[in-house]
Amino acid sequence: MLVRAMAARIALVVVLLLTAALRFQEAAAEGPYRFVDAEGALHITNVPPRLHAREPRSFAGASVAASNQAAAPGPYLAAIEQISAAYDVDAALVRSVIAVESAFDPLAVSRKGARGLMQLMPQTASALGIRDAYHPLENIAGGVRHLRYLLDRYAGDLSLAVAAYNAGEKAVDAYHGIPPYPETQQYVQRVLGRVGLSRTPQPMYRYEDSDGSRVYSNVPPRPRSTSDR
Repeated sequence: MLVRAMAARIALVVVLLLTAALRFQEAAAEGPYRFVDAEGALHITNVPPRLHAREPRSFAGASVAASNQAAAPGPYLAAIEQISAAYDVDAALVRSVIAVESAFDPLAVSRKGARGLMQLMPQTASALGIRDAYHPLENIAGGVRHLRYLLDRYAGDLSLAVAAYNAGEKAVDAYHGIPPYPETQQYVQRVLGRVGLSRTPQPMYRYEDSDGSRVYSNVPPRPRSTSDR
């Protein structure tokens, strides 16, 4: 049954990727788009920034991305929404991760070699079956899938999942929490802060209450009693 469920999810993601690709192309033809180039010049164009290029751009990392308040999903919005839904990951969280990771630059490359919108390391991209880490749809699908894995691994604790996305699972496990690295501490604050959650590194849980409403809280969900079932 598990194999069938996984196969069904993969098939759904493939369909969503194809649908998102069509919408992505439609969105890319609309514009106008506003961006600032490496020299600080403002550009307004109907071509999404750097989508026509294939030369990766060096990217300093989370601190630079977080300061780019103009970062916006643009033509990636539909893909983010559909792929996030397929993996049951909150789209707002995905948008926040992309904003902090790459400021929505599909050709961004970090000092450590992380690539694309969701800054996938080569080994992570390979493990996820990503052939082109610079392709927006492949990158988003891989990053969201990795987030889903981390959320499951840390029982829905958003802070730990986001910390592991930045510093790796080994670091989170070694410190039994968010590692005391300034970059990771700031990363967690920025990602969660962009979606309106606490900026103080602490456990954050995502669950649905009895009415089906999505809840974010630093208090873990109450175990369901027999009377609740």
